[in-house]
Amino acid sequence: MTKRVKVGIIGLGEVAQIIHLPILQGMSELYEVTAICDVSEKLLHAIGNRYHIPNRYLKSKDLIADPQVDAVFVLNSDEYHTECILEAARQGKHVFVEKPMSLTEQDVHKVIKAKDDHGIKVMVGYMRRYAPAFQKALEEVRSMVKINFVRVRDIIGPNSYFIGQSTPVLRFSDIPDELRADKEERAAVLAKDALGDLAESYSSTYRLLCGLSSHDLSAMRNLLGMPMRVLAASRWNNGMFLSAVFEYEDYHVHFETGLDQQGRFDAGIEVFGNTKTVKIDYDTPYIRHLPVQVTIQETEGDSYKETVIRPTYTDPYTVELKHFWDALVLGTEIRTTPEDSLNDVKLFRMLIQAMEKTNRERQQLEQQPVI
Repeated sequence: MTKRVKVGIIGLGEVAQIIHLPILQGMSELYEVTAICDVSEKLLHAIGNRYHIPNRYLKSKDLIADPQVDAVFVLNSDEYHTECILEAARQGKHVFVEKPMSLTEQDVHKVIKAKDDHGIKVMVGYMRRYAPAFQKALEEVRSMVKINFVRVRDIIGPNSYFIGQSTPVLRFSDIPDELRADKEERAAVLAKDALGDLAESYSSTYRLLCGLSSHDLSAMRNLLGMPMRVLAASRWNNGMFLSAVFEYEDYHVHFETGLDQQGRFDAGIEVFGNTKTVKIDYDTPYIRHLPVQVTIQETEGDSYKETVIRPTYTDPYTVELKHFWDALVLGTEIRTTPEDSLNDVKLFRMLIQAMEKTNRERQQLEQQPVI
């Protein structure tokens, strides 16, 4: 008989409503959602009634302590991720946490220690890396004799554009003012811990890196490894657009990302070799079952061919959550670990430092007298 993992979900916002709850319901042979938690009492009971979930909590600690919970899904605001993971570890509960796992290097180290001390498993939700198309691209890139250049791109419109046309999301205005204030205070403290004196100027850009950009940079590292350094980085449009050049041993990676009001999702990675190019194209994850595909361009003698591969219509989130079940029940190795996510936070800091260097150089040029 297949073992069902009993799940408690902390945070019932967009990603829980659109992605995790429907998928977990559709994987009822593997998972049973036994408990939910949210700071909005109205949302808590609306979702509980919709999915017939008996155990409902306003405080994460109470959900984690529930004996009917084997694994905790940490889907709440990222200021609280580390706190929830550490409490789950103390209670001996496994954790699936949406990205970013933590906002500072110190907190990542705390999670790693707690995971090891208490013998639990922690998986970070970088669903793009679990897409079968990405795994195919990974095979192709690792077979390339030489890489000349790589482009990483993620320029998207507002999530509300896609959500509003596809999936209704429940929202209520009953979150207590003191909890809203606590969230803002935590955000400021964590930004200071992560960036030091640069926090005041770069907090919004750092959050963009921790959010949208974390998917791109995590996938880039999986394909190519950690870059040697950030050669250059800059931001504009109030920090909502940015670009960077990463240096690898014998090639460069151009990274570009931004948020605008266009109704499209332009995300992908393109790896250029001498006779082969491998490109991964992603669509919005908020409309499930839009396929991720990989395009392979190859030249052999006088022949050029282009192959488009769509391994499956199964969305990356479903593949990811099946992998989490495999890790808990079958002992499959987790790809997106806390140790792996430590490099994301290091890379975010490297990017902010490179942006500040660019900013200082710009200021010096502006101060030079015109001759």
